Amino acid sequence: MRWELHPSNVETGLPLEGVRVLDFSRVLAGPLCAMIAGDLGADVVKVEGPDGDPVRALRPPVLGDDATYYLAVNRHRRNVVADLRDPFDRAAIEDLVRQADAIVENFLPSQARSLGIDALRELNPDAVWVSVTPATSGGPVAGDPSFDLLAQARSGLMGVTGRADGEPTKVGSPLADVVTGLYAGIALMTGLYARLAGRPGRRFEAPLLESTMSALINQAQGYLSTGVPPRRLGNDHPSIAPYGPVRTADGYLLLAVGTDSQYARLVELLGDPDLAAVERWATNAVRVAELDDVRAALERSFTTATTTEWLDRLAGRGVPHGPIYDVADAFAQPQIAGEDFVDVMDSPAGPTRAMRSPLLVDGHRPPIRRGPRRLGEDTAEVLGERPVGEG
Repeated sequence: MRWELHPSNVETGLPLEGVRVLDFSRVLAGPLCAMIAGDLGADVVKVEGPDGDPVRALRPPVLGDDATYYLAVNRHRRNVVADLRDPFDRAAIEDLVRQADAIVENFLPSQARSLGIDALRELNPDAVWVSVTPATSGGPVAGDPSFDLLAQARSGLMGVTGRADGEPTKVGSPLADVVTGLYAGIALMTGLYARLAGRPGRRFEAPLLESTMSALINQAQGYLSTGVPPRRLGNDHPSIAPYGPVRTADGYLLLAVGTDSQYARLVELLGDPDLAAVERWATNAVRVAELDDVRAALERSFTTATTTEWLDRLAGRGVPHGPIYDVADAFAQPQIAGEDFVDVMDSPAGPTRAMRSPLLVDGHRPPIRRGPRRLGEDTAEVLGERPVGEG
C-alpha cells in the first residue's frame, strides 16, 4: 500500500508539502500539533480507534454530530478507523508507519504497552516521533491520566490565577493543552529539520505537566530565584503597575503602563493635581507596593467618563491601553473582522466559520484547504478495502 498525497496537499507552495504525518493522538494537545503541520502543508492521516476520539462527544456546543471542540483542532487530515489489535488493521497501519516522516501520539504508558506501540516505532527508526505525555516519562505521575484542568492545578498555574481573596481559578481556555501542543509542534518541526540535516530518528516528548509549568515564565523564575512563592493577584501584575483593568463610568478599560515614562504621560493626560502630587508614584516599584492606593486614585479620574470616551482620549498619547472584549467583540473588531484570520471551512455538517493559522508565510496566511472529516470517512481510501471475510 502506497501513501499517496491527497490532492489538497499537492502544489500548495506551503513549506511542509510532501511531508507525511501519522496522527494517533486524541483530544487537544496532540491534534493541535498535527493540525499545525497540516496548516503548513503536511499530508496528515489521523488514526482513530473504533470508538473514535473522545473529544467528538465533548458537547455542547455542537455542529451536526460533532462537538465544535473536535472541529477546532482536526482540519487538514484524512480520517481512518483502525483497531491496532486487529491483524488486518494493524498490518495496514504498519504500512503507513513505514512511510511516515513523523508520528504524533499521546498514548498513556499502559495503553502503549497494550497496543504494542514500541514495535510500531521500530518499523521506522528514521521517523520523527513526538509523544505527548501526562508528565516526563519515568516520574511518579507519568503514568496517570491527565487533562488540561489537572495540569493547570498541578502545575501551579491555578495558584497564580484568581483573586487573592477568592478560590484558585483555571484559565478560561485550555491553556495547558495549547502550550503543550505548541511545544509538540516545535518538536515536530525540529525533528523534520534534523532529518534534512542528516540526523534522522529523533524521538521527542512533550509532557503536559512540565510544558504547563513552563508557561509560568516570570512567576516561576521569581520563586526559583527568591524562594518566595507568588500569590494570586486577580488581574494585577506582580512586577508592574498600573497593569490591569481600571473602572470607568460605564465599565472597564485596560491599562498596561509598563514604564515610568508611560506613567508620567498618563498623569499628564488625566490632569489630576492630587495624582500628580504623589511624586513617589513616579517609580514603578513604589506603585507596585502601593497598588491599592494607585488604583483608587486612578479610578477617581477614570469614573468621570465612559470607556469609549477614555479610549478616544488615550488614543495616540503613548499610554498602552485597550478595550476589554468578550469573544464576540474580539471577532468583531476591525483587525479581525476586516482581515483574513477567519474563513469558512467545510465540516461533516456543512460550512462553518473557523480561525486560520495565525502564521504568515512570505506575507500570506495559509488557507484552510480541507476541514475535519467524519469518523472513518477515509478508511477505504487510505487503508484499502478489507478483504471479504475479514473483520
